Amino acid sequence: MCLRNIGSALLLGLLLGACTPTVQLAAPKEPININLNVKIEHEIYIKVDKELDNILDESSGLF
Repeated sequence: MCLRNIGSALLLGLLLGACTPTVQLAAPKEPININLNVKIEHEIYIKVDKELDNILDESSGLF
């Protein structure tokens, strides 16, 4: 009976030992590429007084 218990314990130990998970860390063989296709659009709104608008008029010759 004692031999049977010892045999059962050894068998159980072997079965549990075979199920241990393994973790492996390895660098990738190819570099990691990240493609960022970004389109940036912006609009600027300027509010100008009428007097200043007349000064900056195209016919004023400043620009």
